[in-house]
Amino acid sequence: MAYSEWVLWIFILCLFGPTPISSESSLSSKIPTNFLSFARKQEVVDWLVGVRRKIHENPELGFEEVETSKLVRAELDKMGIPYKYPVAVTGVLGFVGTGEPPFVAIRADMDALAMQEMVEWEHKSKIPGKMHACGHDSHVAMLLGAAKILQEHREELQGTIILVFQPAEEGGGGAKKILDAGVLENVNAIFGLHIAPDLPIGEVASRSGPLLAGSGFFEAVISGKGGHAAIPQHSIDPILAASNVIVSLQHLVSREADPLESQVVTVAKFQGGGAFNVIPDSVTIGGTFRAFSKESIMQLKQRIEEVITRQAAVQRCNATVDFHEKEKPFFPATINNPNLHKHFQNVAGNMLGVHNVKDMQPLMGSEDFSFYQEEMPGYFFFLGMKDEALGRLPSVHSPHFKINEDALPYGAALHASLAATYLLEIQPQPSSREGKHHDEL
Repeated sequence: MAYSEWVLWIFILCLFGPTPISSESSLSSKIPTNFLSFARKQEVVDWLVGVRRKIHENPELGFEEVETSKLVRAELDKMGIPYKYPVAVTGVLGFVGTGEPPFVAIRADMDALAMQEMVEWEHKSKIPGKMHACGHDSHVAMLLGAAKILQEHREELQGTIILVFQPAEEGGGGAKKILDAGVLENVNAIFGLHIAPDLPIGEVASRSGPLLAGSGFFEAVISGKGGHAAIPQHSIDPILAASNVIVSLQHLVSREADPLESQVVTVAKFQGGGAFNVIPDSVTIGGTFRAFSKESIMQLKQRIEEVITRQAAVQRCNATVDFHEKEKPFFPATINNPNLHKHFQNVAGNMLGVHNVKDMQPLMGSEDFSFYQEEMPGYFFFLGMKDEALGRLPSVHSPHFKINEDALPYGAALHASLAATYLLEIQPQPSSREGKHHDEL
C-alpha cells in the first residue's frame, strides 16, 4: 500500500471511528454472567434447593410423574409462564418470550428409578422402592430455575424458548412420545444437560459429534425340563444352556465387532431355580446392547437373537427372545451438532471461563435426548458437581447417590444462557426441514 493510501486510511478511521460491534454480539457475551449472578441470589438458590428436595421426596417412575408435573405447573403459574399440558401423558411444555419464531427448546427429564434409597437424610424418598438416583430431580429444578431467569429477562428475548419437562427418560422413550405429539415441529435447536458426579463443580464437559451410545434391551426365556439335581440325565438343564448362551454373547463384541468401533453386550439379569437340588424348568436372562450407529445396533439385535436360540438348541432347550421395543424403544446414539458445540463453548466459556469447558471422550451410556437430535439440531452436555470437601460422590443409578445442590445455579444459568443467546444469534427464518412451513408451534 502506498504512503498516500495509508494516510487516507488513517484519516477515515479518525473521522468515522472503528466499525462498531453489534449490540446483539455485546449482549450475547454479557448474558451468561448476568444470568449466573441472578441464579446465585440467595432467594433464588433457596428456592431451587426447595424445589429439588420436594421432587426428591416424591419420586415417580416413567409416565407416572403426576405429582412432579403438578409441581412444575404450579411453579410456572406463579411465574406467569403459559404452558401446554398434558403432553406425552405427564409432560409439560412452557413458553417464554415473544411467542413468535425463532423457537429454541431446553429440556429436563422428570422420572425416577425403581430403587430403594439408602441415603439417610431429612429429604429421603418417601416412596418405598423408588428413588431419584440419576439426578432428574435436579434437572427439573434447574429447568424451572432457567424459566425464572428467562421470565425475569423476557423483554430481552428475540423469539420463543420452549421449556420441555419430559417424562420417562429411563428406558421409556419419553422424548420420542414428545416428538410424536407434534409439539416441537418448528423448533430450531434443543439443549439438554445431565449432572456429573466425577466432574468438578464449576466445570462442564461435552464434545462435538458422538457423545453417548445408542442402546436396546433384551430378555430371553430358555426352557428345558426340570428334575432332580442328582439325576441330571433325566432332565434338560436350562441353567447350563443359559451359561453357554452368556459366554457366546460375549463373542459378539470380541470376535464380530470392528475393534475400532465401540460396542457393548452385557447380560445383567439371570433368574432361575430356587433350590440346591432341583434343576428348574426354565431360566430367564436379560441385558443391554450398545453401539454408536443404527447399523451396529440392528446387527447386534439380529445376532443376539440368533445366538440365544441356537445355543439353547445345542443344549436341547428352547428359547424365546423379547426386545421389549414398545415399552423400551431402541435409543439412537446421542450426536451433538458441531455448530451448537461452538455455541456451547462460547456461552459456557463466557460464564465459567474457557479453562472450565472440557472436551470429553464418548461414553457407552445412552440418553433418549437422542430422539430430539434425529429431528433437529441438538446439544447435550454434562454439568460438574464434585466438591473435594464433600468427598467422593456415588455414581448415578446407585442407591447411595447424592446431589451437590451447589450445582443448581450453574445448570439453571447455563440452560437459560444457551437458549437466550441462541435466539440472538440465529437468523429469524422458517425451519429448513422439509415439510415444516409453519411459523407457530
